[in-house]
Order: sequence, then C-alpha cells, then structure tokens
Amino acid sequence: MNIKTVAYYMGYILRVLCALMLPALIIALANGEGPAAQGIGAAMAVAAFLGILLGIVKRPDEGGMRSADGYLTVALGWISISLIGALPFYIAGAIPRYIDCFFEVVSGFTTTGATILEDIEVLPMSLLYWRSFTHWIGGMGVLVFVLAIVPRSNGNGESLHLLKAESPGPSVGKLTPTLKHTATVLYIIYMALTGMLVILLLLGGMPLFDALVHAFGTAGTGGFSIKNASIAYYDSRYIQTVIAVFMALFGVNFNIFYLILTGKGLQALKDEEFRSYAGIMAGSVVLVTLSILPLFDGFGDALHHAFFQVSSIMTTTGYTSANFDQWPQLARTILLGLMVVGASAGSTGGGMKVARIVILW
Repeated sequence: MNIKTVAYYMGYILRVLCALMLPALIIALANGEGPAAQGIGAAMAVAAFLGILLGIVKRPDEGGMRSADGYLTVALGWISISLIGALPFYIAGAIPRYIDCFFEVVSGFTTTGATILEDIEVLPMSLLYWRSFTHWIGGMGVLVFVLAIVPRSNGNGESLHLLKAESPGPSVGKLTPTLKHTATVLYIIYMALTGMLVILLLLGGMPLFDALVHAFGTAGTGGFSIKNASIAYYDSRYIQTVIAVFMALFGVNFNIFYLILTGKGLQALKDEEFRSYAGIMAGSVVLVTLSILPLFDGFGDALHHAFFQVSSIMTTTGYTSANFDQWPQLARTILLGLMVVGASAGSTGGGMKVARIVILW
C-alpha cells in the first residue's frame, strides 16, 4: 500500500472540497445568514487545514499507485467529504443531530436523494444550495474533477486506477489520449449541459436560485428539491418537460455526447447500450401512459406525467410531478423495475446500469 500517494490525493480532494463550498458561504453572507455562514466557514477551515496538512506529503516518484491504492483513495475521499460536508448543517443548528446531517450529506454526495427533513423549505438559502450542490459534485464524482485539475502523473497509471475506482460501469476507458484530458472533457460536457438546463428553466419563469439548485439535482440525478412538493410545486408543463428531458440526457453515457460533438453521431447511434437505454425508456413510457390514461384528462396529460416519472425513476433522480403511488399496479411495477435497471454506465444515473443488463441478456 502506497500511503504517500493516497495522502497526496486526499490532500487534493479536501482542498477541492473547501473551494467548492465557497459559493454557499457567499450566499450565506449576502443573505445575512449568520449561523449558516459560521457552519460553512468552519467546515471550509477544517477541509483547508487537513488538505494543506496532507499536501505536505509529496507524491513519490517511484512505486506509483496500485489498484488497491486507487480504491482506498476513492473510499476515504467519499467518507471524508461526507464527514466534513455535514458540518454546516450541524454547526448552524439547521439539523440538530450530527448523524442526521451526515445522512443528508451522504444522500447528496451519493445522489441517492433520501432525506430526513420533513420541511425542506425552512432551511436557510445557503444550506439549501449546499444540499443540492452535493448532488452536482457527486453526480460526476469528485475524483473525476480532481483528475481534471491535478498535475499530470508520471505515467505510472495513477489516473487509470483512480478512474477505475470511481467509474460506475463494468469497464472504463479513455475518450482522449490521456485520462487527464478525458476527465476534463467529461466535466466540460457536464457543465455545459447543466448551464443549458439553467437557461431553459429561466426561460420557463423559474427564479434563478430555484433553477440552479434544481439543475444540480437533475444533473447529478439525485432529486433533492427546495420545495416540499418537489417539481410538482411548479405547475408548469414546460418546466416539468425540460427537467424530464434533461434527466433522460444525464442518464446517457457521456461517451455518446463526446462522439456527437466530434462528428461521430452515427457511431453513437449504433451503440448497443444507448439503443437499449432509449428503447427501454420509450417502451416503458408507452406502457405507463396506457395504464394511467383513465386517471388524467386526455392522452397528452397522461403521456406528460408518464414520461416525467419514467425518466425520473429510470435515471434514479426521484423528482415527482404526480403522486404515482395512486397509479395502477402495472404502472408502479414498471417503475419499480426501471429503478433496478437504472441508467447507462458512464452517466450520472444509478441502478444496475443498462450495460450490465445488456451483458446479462
């Protein structure tokens, strides 16, 4: 076990975490949210101190990182950012028990979307921002971000071991000649799609702050909302449709977007996992629409809610536009099956991944 290399990357992870919490601190200060600002500032100080302390450790020139080191770095990284990321809620007193704060943040970073909060809307704006931003960080993975900014390794396979440990699919590869460049390309695509979603939500009349936090939850396919009624609060078919489309897009393997951007659209369309993902989603939308048709005013209304919930459940986002617990047994069974199947490998979605379903088939 190469402890020095693990410590080197852990220092980077914690310093990155400190920087990522800065927007939440700015929001707290701008809105006069004193307790929240203290909590966020204290968490940043802890992350910075430990990050600088571990940064003293120099990456060894020899030995490099083995596969086990990569898995250890990823495991310790996720545990560390969750422990520190929970501090703002606890120190601010927004969530009284630390274990509940830890649960909420782990749910955010892992894009699970489960919550212990009964009334989400009472939280300060800065903590609502940080809560949703954990989805965006966790969606692509903080280790992928670190790979995009960390100085180049010495050709000893460090980046590959980290990416393999972070990857949610059955295999991992490079889009470009270097993994650092690959990680950078992935994050550029991720940020561009998030930015497009924010703009489209603003065009639909959603306030800027609401658009940002819901874009974070959509991009990370996590489902944290700042409204107790989730997306159903926004009684807008346009807003719900935009979010449904982008949930489906973030469930696509990001390699597909790269192929399209490089003029290889036909190659992308021939991808077996992509065709299976699109086919499963389209077929499920049709079946659910027919099942719930008697509950809604016309085919268009049923199709809208069916597409939203299928997109939300299959990508494991968890946003809701209607109370699907009241839907017929067939529709609920289909949604349960989609929850297990999940999205594509190399996406921000969860579940088994369509790639594994294709392999099993």
